[in-house]
Amino acid sequence: MKKSLLLVGAFLTVAAMAQAKEVVPAPVVVEEAPVKVVEKEVIVYRDKEEGFRPNGYVNLHYKYYGDAEELNYKNDGKSNNYGRVELKGKINMTENQSLEYRIRDYNSWNSTGNKEDKGMDGTQSRFRYFYNHGYLGDSKVNLTSRIHYQDNGHDDDSQELEYQARFNFAEYMFNNDFVKTTDFVVAPKYKYAWVSNNDDYDNQIGVDLYTMHEFPLGFSFEFNVYATQHFYGKDQQTGKNSTVDDNFGVDVEAYLYNTTNLYSNGKLNVDFYFEGGLDPYSWNSENVLAREYRTNNFDKSDAGLIGKTYEDTKYNLYAWPQIITSYNVTDSFKAYVSLGAEYANGYRYGSDSQDWRWQPVAVAGFTTTF
Repeated sequence: MKKSLLLVGAFLTVAAMAQAKEVVPAPVVVEEAPVKVVEKEVIVYRDKEEGFRPNGYVNLHYKYYGDAEELNYKNDGKSNNYGRVELKGKINMTENQSLEYRIRDYNSWNSTGNKEDKGMDGTQSRFRYFYNHGYLGDSKVNLTSRIHYQDNGHDDDSQELEYQARFNFAEYMFNNDFVKTTDFVVAPKYKYAWVSNNDDYDNQIGVDLYTMHEFPLGFSFEFNVYATQHFYGKDQQTGKNSTVDDNFGVDVEAYLYNTTNLYSNGKLNVDFYFEGGLDPYSWNSENVLAREYRTNNFDKSDAGLIGKTYEDTKYNLYAWPQIITSYNVTDSFKAYVSLGAEYANGYRYGSDSQDWRWQPVAVAGFTTTF
């Protein structure tokens, strides 16, 4: 009996252990899925470099010269009361090519019908083509070719064609806090000028000097020299009974400029502007400069002319202060009005023009850039 109980207990123990073993769950094996890395394209946006685009400006204005008694050095002493429409501008066609143009149309305000009172008349056209060759070798000398054409708009159909090789030495000149040289150009040249008469031409060779300097307080100074040897196709008058077939001449220009702002309010600006100087002084080896002279008691109702004198020098000296009011309609369009007067003296007309004359001048126009 006791042995039977032991067998039953052992059997129960084994059975319990077997049952417990069956309850324990089998281990779960989790297979990890492979990690797949997907690389996306990264797009980087950069500002596109803008290539050259043609640009320039256009200016159109009307300029009125008022009465200034008898002397008007700008107008051959004939008439003071006249106006001028001027269209000018510049087109930068490529990075090294540009074209400048200027068209002037003159009209007299006098209505007497007298030939001597007709004053300036006609249309003058000028075109200048520039090609920038860049620096010469390793130097800082810039070379630019210029082709110049002008129709003077005179009754004789006078025209001129010129080539210049312009060497700019500005980067070797004065450049500091007080003075900045923006131009110092030495330009060998050849010009052919002619009128409608085939034998009335002028072959010219020479060299020009163009300079421009900027100073503080809105001042700048321009100084130019033109040296020219003339070879005339038709002999030029130098006196009552004398002529020459060649001549050497030198013209000197000297201008002082200043711009001072008087008032600014947003798009509106009022500036004081001044320019003046020699315009020009001329010297010639021959007496090729003809000066008309009149009687002291000159009456405009009469012809008044009594003859000519021939000289080798002349000068024009002037000062032109003015007030310029401008309004920037847009960033690229500006309208302006100028009121002032020219104070002029020139040893060119009359027997001895030593007197200064005021002449009122008004200008209205606009400038647009593109």
